[in-house]
Amino acid sequence: MAKITEMNESEFEKYREIIRIRLNELNEEDATGAAGQATVELDQQAVGRLSRMDALQNQAMAKANHARRQTQKSRLKAALRRMADGEYGYCEDCGEEIALKRLEFDPAATRCIQCASG
Repeated sequence: MAKITEMNESEFEKYREIIRIRLNELNEEDATGAAGQATVELDQQAVGRLSRMDALQNQAMAKANHARRQTQKSRLKAALRRMADGEYGYCEDCGEEIALKRLEFDPAATRCIQCASG
């Protein structure tokens, strides 16, 4: 299995592309989910009390999903910065290399499996 130290620029570009694709997907999800975060209008004649509660719950879930996507985007952008700094693929706790399969699954991973599992 290849190690980070043995990766060439085309292999690093593969991970950059994975990150770019995921960022684009998250941006598209944000655009789709924007309507769900809008303020729920109070119109008791058009919407019953239970329907309003459902609408408020849907709004809360849309906001939570938006916050989750923002966190994922921040992690992915941080991974791109680590690539630019030459620190990508190394555990922030122990300094060892993060397994390539782990990076393929989560290109924003900052810890090796041993440190992540405690």
